Amino acid sequence: MTAAELSITIDVDGTPVSGVYARPPGAAATIVVAHGAGAGMEHPFMTGFTRALNDDGLATLRFNFPYREAGRKFPDRPPVAIATWRSVMDAAAARAADAGSPGEPIWASGKSFGGRMASMAVAEGMPVAGLVFLGYPLHAPGKPEKPRSDHLPGITVPMLFLQGRNDPFATPNEQLDEVARRIGQNASLEWVEGAGHSFEIKGAKRPAAEIGAGLAAPVSAFVRAASAGRR
Repeated sequence: MTAAELSITIDVDGTPVSGVYARPPGAAATIVVAHGAGAGMEHPFMTGFTRALNDDGLATLRFNFPYREAGRKFPDRPPVAIATWRSVMDAAAARAADAGSPGEPIWASGKSFGGRMASMAVAEGMPVAGLVFLGYPLHAPGKPEKPRSDHLPGITVPMLFLQGRNDPFATPNEQLDEVARRIGQNASLEWVEGAGHSFEIKGAKRPAAEIGAGLAAPVSAFVRAASAGRR
């Protein structure tokens, strides 16, 4: 049975944003999940992913960035997005403490833009147990000469990159392979064969919720293995 979901409000420097928190009994960790640039936290991909994580024994907190909360289409600039990440991570830690698990591993994850902003927040000092990228936007489509990766090698927490082989934000694939190599042992890169930026596979029609749910197993396995290694 999926854990009960609780709608919450998180203050980001005076601006309220919405979140949905869910905690199964005996949760092993919390994964905070940010949406991509074009869809909010209630997109079926997001709900499918977080609910599958709950079913596997992990607490989740998905949230909206301020621009999405206000109904705007253009994503927030990095300073606002980073401030949002910090506030939401604090809220997740407080929820874990209230549940009797102070010091619980709190991970940051995000679809595309959301994951990239999480990594920038960590590069600026935001504490996390690790990072999970659901389609890292290494560069704009067709512009591999302008990568968004300079900050990644300096991050020292475990990082999981889940990436579609046909993702135009990471083509040619060898470019992300090289980024992972430069990061070193903290990075794990798992390619999803035939998948695009939203992990859709041409010719294999699947609901977005099912696609999101299908990514939960490798994420859960990575989080548990990383947590075990820290003990």
